[in-house]
Amino acid sequence: MKQKIISVTTSLALGALMASTALAQEKTLTVAVANTVNTFDPHMTASVGTDLSLLSHIYPSLVLRGPDMKIQPAVATEWRNVDDLTWRIKLRSDASFADGEKIDAELVKWNFDRVRDPAVNARIKAWFTLISDVKVVSPTELEIKTSAPYPALIEQLSMFFLLPPKWAGEHKPGNETTSGGPYKITSVKPGESITLEVNEKYWGQKPDFAKYTIRVIPDAASRVAALLAGEVDFINSIPTTEIERIKATGNAQAGAVPSTRTVFIKFNTQKAPLDNKLFRQALNYAVDKEGIVKAIFNDQAEIARCEVMSKAYFGFNPDLKPYPYDPDKAAELLEKAGGAPSQPIELEVPSGTYLNGEEVVQAVASQLEEIGVKTRIVEMQFSNWMDKYLKTKDLGRLSLLSQAWPTIDADGLLTLFEPGNMYAYWDNAEFGRLLKEGRSTMDQAKRLATYKKATEVMCDEAPVLFLYTQPTTYGLSRRITWAARGDDWVRAFDMKPAN
Repeated sequence: MKQKIISVTTSLALGALMASTALAQEKTLTVAVANTVNTFDPHMTASVGTDLSLLSHIYPSLVLRGPDMKIQPAVATEWRNVDDLTWRIKLRSDASFADGEKIDAELVKWNFDRVRDPAVNARIKAWFTLISDVKVVSPTELEIKTSAPYPALIEQLSMFFLLPPKWAGEHKPGNETTSGGPYKITSVKPGESITLEVNEKYWGQKPDFAKYTIRVIPDAASRVAALLAGEVDFINSIPTTEIERIKATGNAQAGAVPSTRTVFIKFNTQKAPLDNKLFRQALNYAVDKEGIVKAIFNDQAEIARCEVMSKAYFGFNPDLKPYPYDPDKAAELLEKAGGAPSQPIELEVPSGTYLNGEEVVQAVASQLEEIGVKTRIVEMQFSNWMDKYLKTKDLGRLSLLSQAWPTIDADGLLTLFEPGNMYAYWDNAEFGRLLKEGRSTMDQAKRLATYKKATEVMCDEAPVLFLYTQPTTYGLSRRITWAARGDDWVRAFDMKPAN
């Protein structure tokens, strides 16, 4: 009898241990991403898939774009247009940072003032150039004045995260963190992993996972291996060829959805011969986009229609047609442009950043060589490439680039090519005039008509080699559920335990 009692007790103890272990595992989440975070300062980055996805866990925003792709309240509870140049935004009264610093209208105004301050030189200052004034109406209400209509302002605020002023005055937000969001950062291993745990003082809904770890695994094959081994619960940016293999194992889920991200070869039009429109057009005719989509992406990407927006964007121009693959036309334009350069043109690619990016660059380089344009492929770390792109402003003459904009509006993505924008490397007065006209009204029909003209200008001027819309590919462990989305956000609070 004593032996039976011991046996039963042992069984109960083992059962309790297994249950508690399962519960602990259920409350942890590990994802693997391709690139490391570049900065912890949310005002010094526009990279959604890396920096802002992480920072959305620790810093609050006025609104969020939810898993259903719709804008939802966060710190802001209501917003409305008083007139074409005035927005009124109401705030929660119970939000604060972990140290007690209250998230009120004064704090929000300070954040707007910080990113608009020329001395700060915030990377996201271009988002808010139309804001002329921010006034505190009460602790829970503020008024935003704009110099011209800003139809996409609320959508833009979905990627505007708030810092606490007192804390920021005593710390360095670029490499230190606090928390006013659902998580706090507890461990950072540069280039390897970042671990977050629940912020017990968070004012909003508690997340399902108590611990969240982001692992940096640059190699796609290694990310897939980690998923199949049960080491991680979520991976993205995997080759389309891996989707069926992952599903066939029965150990994990995988899939692809259309993204809001278009891939192109960006031309530095500040450097010859890319300052010549005929040369730029020649390169567009020289590349077989359809062949790339079939051979590299198993037809799960879509050829770009001579524009950098996908079909999901407000302002997408359905009347534009892709540059056809026409080597003879390319050779003709190249001759009119003065011929191919005698020396190879650098073709830069940030390594491990864009889905099958290295393969795409090889294909493009091979096809350009067929018309006599030699290239020299230069691979570099994403952070080094970003420094060239934005800090030293010395982007190579050709560079593989993919861009998207969480407002999913032309008055976001197209501004990256607007004259004077640090991202542009192209200066076209007519294009700039049309963008200003497009944001000068709240009338949606007028905006569409104007962006149609702007995209026609961009197609003809060809400041990029238009390629394709990148598919969003992913893999999931069977422990979690996630509504697949094509806008780059990877957030623990969008994921749920499967059971």
